[in-house]
Amino acid sequence: MVAPVRGWCFMKRIDKHPILEVQGEATVPFHFNGRELLAKEGEVISSALFAHGIDVFGHHVKDRSPQGIFCANGQCAQCLVIADGIPVKGCMTQVREGMHVTTCDCVPELPELDDPPAAFKSVREIETDVLIIGGGPSGITAALELARHDIKVLIVDDKHRLGGKLVLQTHSFFGTVADCYAGTRGIDIATHLTDELKQHPSVRIMLNATAVACYKDHRIGVVGNGEYSLVSPRKLLIAAGAREKALAFPGCDLPGVYGAGAFQTLVNRDLVRPSEKLFIVGGGNVGLIAAYHAIQAGIGVVGLVEAMPEVGGYKVHQDKIKRLGVPVRTSHTVKCAHGKDRVEAVTVAEVDADFKAVPGTEKIYEADTLLIAVGLNPVDELYRQAERFGMDVYSAGDAYEIAEASAAIFSGRIAGRRICRALGKEARVPDEWRERWEILKRKPGSTAGLKVEIPESGLFPVIRCVQEIPCDPCIYVCPKDMIEMQGDPIFGLPEVVKDECTGCTICVAACPGLAITLVDLRREGPHASVVVPFELLEDRVVKGGQVEAVDIDGNFVCKALVEKVAGRKAYDRTLLVTLKVPKEDATRVAGFRLQDAALSARIDTDSPCALDDDAIVCRCERVTAGEIRTLIREGMTDLNQLKILRCGMGACGGKTCQSLIVRLYQEEGVDPRDVTPFSRRPLVAEVELGTLAGEEEET
Repeated sequence: MVAPVRGWCFMKRIDKHPILEVQGEATVPFHFNGRELLAKEGEVISSALFAHGIDVFGHHVKDRSPQGIFCANGQCAQCLVIADGIPVKGCMTQVREGMHVTTCDCVPELPELDDPPAAFKSVREIETDVLIIGGGPSGITAALELARHDIKVLIVDDKHRLGGKLVLQTHSFFGTVADCYAGTRGIDIATHLTDELKQHPSVRIMLNATAVACYKDHRIGVVGNGEYSLVSPRKLLIAAGAREKALAFPGCDLPGVYGAGAFQTLVNRDLVRPSEKLFIVGGGNVGLIAAYHAIQAGIGVVGLVEAMPEVGGYKVHQDKIKRLGVPVRTSHTVKCAHGKDRVEAVTVAEVDADFKAVPGTEKIYEADTLLIAVGLNPVDELYRQAERFGMDVYSAGDAYEIAEASAAIFSGRIAGRRICRALGKEARVPDEWRERWEILKRKPGSTAGLKVEIPESGLFPVIRCVQEIPCDPCIYVCPKDMIEMQGDPIFGLPEVVKDECTGCTICVAACPGLAITLVDLRREGPHASVVVPFELLEDRVVKGGQVEAVDIDGNFVCKALVEKVAGRKAYDRTLLVTLKVPKEDATRVAGFRLQDAALSARIDTDSPCALDDDAIVCRCERVTAGEIRTLIREGMTDLNQLKILRCGMGACGGKTCQSLIVRLYQEEGVDPRDVTPFSRRPLVAEVELGTLAGEEEET
């Protein structure tokens, strides 16, 4: 086995970032297993521990296996710790001054209580026209539509600020400039939408609050700041987003294996660098973007694998990480993760047409973190409850259909207008909104070959946006109107239609996909200048230094001299790097490699993968694939029967394992339609009994 690639107690805070502003010092003292540590104000326990290099939060009572994080979104219970004597989810619980946190290594003993009987208070009742569960892009835009019609709205969100996954996105968004902030970074979209929402007095916001149940009397139970409330809305909108899918393979339960969203939470929200060598499974936009965010944070990305023959995300996202030196292997999957207490290495293998690993194709790489980015499932339990009880309920965003954030913005607007009409307001959903929504939900279209026509002036942009995706900022920013969309006005391909370039470079900086370069062939001699976009720290490229220039796919083109590094406020934190290259290579140069190829080199190890049957499927109760397969082969088709193994009986309530179990049924030749799902719990999240009962805090 390779040696562990990270220590236990060194600080991992990000003190400098190319896009994000680093704010505040860690000044809040707390204790972990008796050791005094410091957290930032408002920081959650899991991030504070990661900042100190602590990624093992406890050991499972069943087999003493180390436990870390997985979702960092409150959907699982991998990060369970004991805080001041109470079991809590580390990813959802903020550190308080003087808090004593310990690992959760056993079932806590209940103390003997000699106190007088507890006193209880009345449950707070709240009435509102519309209750929106989820404060992401769809929830906010729905609230804005409702507020413009003077409808009272209550937004409930379980985070400390609104914005949903937007607050994790440092890259510029795709979509349309006119309708969904294309060309603006996700973090800034979140701020803009939140500021706009706060201008409407008819909107009330409950943060750090979780909707836990819908009831037959059409009330919604909400827990926030230790208090239980019952909300009676006339209309209900579920905009709770999505949870990440898991994968079952030997070692999938090791600390260091977690979702891409959890990684982005640590890196982009909490500015913690949890990894040194990262490997990613999944080539959708989530996985591709996570790789890019890792490099922005100074983390090495060893590689990315995708089981399909092509990545599912946008080609421009794939191109920019390949240019930086990240290998992307399609028709590959993860076979196992190696390590004792945390991930130390990863084995991947090629897959055949049936997505089965091909024996003899295994490759092993050193890594301390393995991100799972294989898709999302809608968080729709409350929608199903409300629907069953006959409530007038709507859904929007990923809770309705998994798509990009730009589509979620339109989804929220449409849901908001629909609810307005249901409340008797004069409001209609414009046909163009529906059309735009359908366009923004589309998967990437066909890919064309790159064509570069060299104009006579010798100064011109090269646009490498060769795949049909919804995006249009480049056609608006050129002061000479040189760029036009060919075909669909949103989903088409941009093309340079005039020879009037002034060299302003605005298009280079404005492209969300970093897919435009500016070529200047006017200089005398054998060399040309190429201006490329750069969104990493300025100290990672040195004026006067030499770099390896690469093409659109990351293939080496030539050695290039860095002539200039320009950063302007108007470029929204995008640097422009001018490279001196041979003229014959100028139109091929799309960027330059940063990562050393040695980072992605295979390693030799004598650690074979465990059997697939050893893979943990139910994380909460430590149930293996082999145990479940045995019962499937005995004819059990009701998932509730699998509770004999305690499947689905853990803290997450089957949210993580159900889709994995259904996949096992498919592998055993059972039609998923013949499988009865787990019975849904009355409460969709854990609640302290004292809170649910309305116990007075002082007793």
